[in-house]
Amino acid sequence: MVDVKPYLDKARENMDGTVLFLDEALAHIRAGKANPRILDGIRVDYYGSSVPLTNVATVSTPDAKTISIQPWEKSMLSVIEKAVLDSGIGITPANNGEVIRLAIPPLTEERRKQLVKQARGEGEDAKISVRNARRDAIEQIKKLVKEGLPEDVGKDTEAEIQKVHDKYIKKIDEMLVEKEKEIMTV
Repeated sequence: MVDVKPYLDKARENMDGTVLFLDEALAHIRAGKANPRILDGIRVDYYGSSVPLTNVATVSTPDAKTISIQPWEKSMLSVIEKAVLDSGIGITPANNGEVIRLAIPPLTEERRKQLVKQARGEGEDAKISVRNARRDAIEQIKKLVKEGLPEDVGKDTEAEIQKVHDKYIKKIDEMLVEKEKEIMTV
């Protein structure tokens, strides 16, 4: 008899990956308060190689509206400042000679709505990915049924895959509701 557990595990693994990716994508959507993760995509030139900003500086949030970047070498101040300006995060850095500060401007109502729409788009992409993982797993189970897996085992496995799918869709919805609340909170 063929074991269907690997197919269930693969579907779960794909759905887990989707949720992790969504969490990362939502973290990069600025919600009006200081979050050092909006700087995750910024890379700086460090002695000829491109490295993440966090490899050359300490990034912290001294308060809810400020991100502080403390380079480990003073010579990196201008390089980091230029990288932040070129990154497209829409925040102008303030350099006092020792620390770079990013003042997070308050979001307008229109910008908040755009960010909510962006978050929903990311959520919809994640849901599509979860549905694709479900579809792939069900197709594999149907193929196994044709190759001799008992039909009742196939149906039970499909039901189990559907339960896993529903759990992940619910988790994605919860993540989106939380992010929307975070974005819309003034």
